[in-house]
Amino acid sequence: MDTRASLSILLLLFGVSQASPLTELLRVFVSEPEPLDITTRILESNNGSSEVLIEADLVFPKTRNALNCFNNNCFWKKNSNNIVEIPYIVSGEFSYNNKLVIANAMSTFHSKTCIRFVARSTQSDYISIENKDGCYSSLGRTGGKQVVSLNRQGCVYHGIVQHELNHALGFYHEQTRSDRDEYVKINWENMSPDMAYNFQKQNTNNQNTPYDYGSIMHYGRTAFSIQPGLETITPIPDETVEIGQRQGMSNTDILRINKLYGC
Repeated sequence: MDTRASLSILLLLFGVSQASPLTELLRVFVSEPEPLDITTRILESNNGSSEVLIEADLVFPKTRNALNCFNNNCFWKKNSNNIVEIPYIVSGEFSYNNKLVIANAMSTFHSKTCIRFVARSTQSDYISIENKDGCYSSLGRTGGKQVVSLNRQGCVYHGIVQHELNHALGFYHEQTRSDRDEYVKINWENMSPDMAYNFQKQNTNNQNTPYDYGSIMHYGRTAFSIQPGLETITPIPDETVEIGQRQGMSNTDILRINKLYGC
């Protein structure tokens, strides 16, 4: 889908007047690079959140004892056309520009996968995107109203929106993969002992895909560090590999969605 078509869809989606300046729309699509990596931004935004969070931005499950998303119960369902429709609503607290960022982040799912975020009508299971006290989501489909929090002051960025939506689809953080010790070194000495639980390995379904340093779901190097600049995660064997990127979903992120949901 070319840029002109994408802009037209967004105009229809949010009821924007045709008189709206084109430069304002382009500013959303060609935005200045985010100065902070995703993890730093999320941690700063979630500081003081009223939610009990695991791994920085996963809502602690109230109905199960641990994070668990490796069976069909936490995945969204396909319809008869082999499309995975995820009903959603967006809070009226978000501005016009906020909504454009959210819609643009969703458009990659629409163009590259069989996931479709659709406006909720009467569906009982749906995502409610709200301006709450941080950037966070539950893991996978939980049933009923499922809040994805994107605080207007620190979370409405392309990469963060895609990061949280991936959690809602059932994806963990990359560095908690069951085989992560082959690819990254966790520097336990550089974090407070009471933060170590955030780096617990999960029983992940890696879908025969390679470890992805460039995943939108990967922490940055200094996540939960006891002081600025100290690395808690170091790639191996090449320490210069970039991690914690903020631009958007990688090709492997997209591949995994398609494999998991049978696109």
